[in-house]
Amino acid sequence: MPLGLRSKKKDRSRETSKLVESEAAAPAPPAAAAAPSASASRLQFHTQLAHGSPTGRVGGFGSARELYAKIAEAFGIDPAEIMFCTLNTHKVDMDKLLGAQIGLEDFIFAHVKGQRKEVEILKTDDVLGLTITDNGTGCPFIKRIKEGSLMDQTKIICVGDHIETINGKNVSDCRHYEVAKMLKDLEKGRMFKLKLIEPMKAFEKLEPRSKGGTLPGAKISRGRETLRLRTKGPATVEEMPTEVEEKAIKKVDELLETYMGIRDIELAATMVEAGRDKKNPDEFAVALDETLGDFAFPDEFVFDVWGAIGDAKQGRLE
Repeated sequence: MPLGLRSKKKDRSRETSKLVESEAAAPAPPAAAAAPSASASRLQFHTQLAHGSPTGRVGGFGSARELYAKIAEAFGIDPAEIMFCTLNTHKVDMDKLLGAQIGLEDFIFAHVKGQRKEVEILKTDDVLGLTITDNGTGCPFIKRIKEGSLMDQTKIICVGDHIETINGKNVSDCRHYEVAKMLKDLEKGRMFKLKLIEPMKAFEKLEPRSKGGTLPGAKISRGRETLRLRTKGPATVEEMPTEVEEKAIKKVDELLETYMGIRDIELAATMVEAGRDKKNPDEFAVALDETLGDFAFPDEFVFDVWGAIGDAKQGRLE
C-alpha cells in the first residue's frame, strides 16, 4: 500500500467536534443537487411496530429522520420513541439493522422504547466489551457485547438497549462515537451508573402481529436496486453495492469497532464510496476530510481503511 497522507490535515479536535444529525453517515451532495426522481418519491414501503401492530405504509422520505417521522405518523406515536429499525424481521437482530440503503422489497420493522432500567457497575477493566451504534439521528444503543467481558457478566444489559444516561449525564441525543468515548474514559476502579431503555417486547403489544403473506402492492420488484437515504439532498434509487464493495464495507465496519468502539455500516459504506475512484491514500484522506472531517480519523486508521478497500479490489478479503 502506498505510504503518505495528505500534507495538511484539518486541525479538528475529536473531543470538541460534533456532527449535526447524521451528517457523518452520508456524503455531502453536489452543490446543485437534483430533485428527487419521480420513481424515488413514489416508493412505498410496508412497516409494522416490531412488538406488534397493524401494517402501515410509508413513503416520501429521504433520510432516517424523515423515515422515523413517517412511521411515527402512521402509528400515532412520537418519533423520539423509535429506537431503531430492522429489515424483514421483527427480532432484535443487529445483522438486519436499517442503514443507508433499503431494498425496494424490504419490510421495515420499527423498535420502540420499552422498559427502563438502571445498573451500577464497578469498572474493573479498561475495556468494557460494548460496541455502540445509533440510528443516524442519535439514540445510541448497544449493538454487540463481547463474550466474557465485564458487560457480558452484567446480565441486565442486553443487545438493543438504548443508553439514556451515563453517571446522570443524558446522552440520548449523542452520536455513537461520543458515547463510546465517554464509556472508554470512565475511570478504572470506580463505580459508574447507566440508565438504559430496552426495546418493547412482543408480549407488551396491544394488537396482534399481522400474519405473513403478500399484501396487494406490497412489493416493488426492481432487481438489485435500493433506496439510498441521505441526510442532505434527496433519496435516490441506486444499484446495490457490488460484491467487492460489500466485502470492503464489512471490513471497514470491523475497523471502526477496533479503532473507535462503534459499529456503523452506513458510515463504513460512505467511506468505501469516498475511496471508490481514488488512486492513492493522499486523495482518499482528502476525500474523507471533505466528507467526514468532524470525525478527525487518525492517520493509522485511514491507512488501514485504504488498505481494506485495496484488499477488496484485489480479491484478498473473504
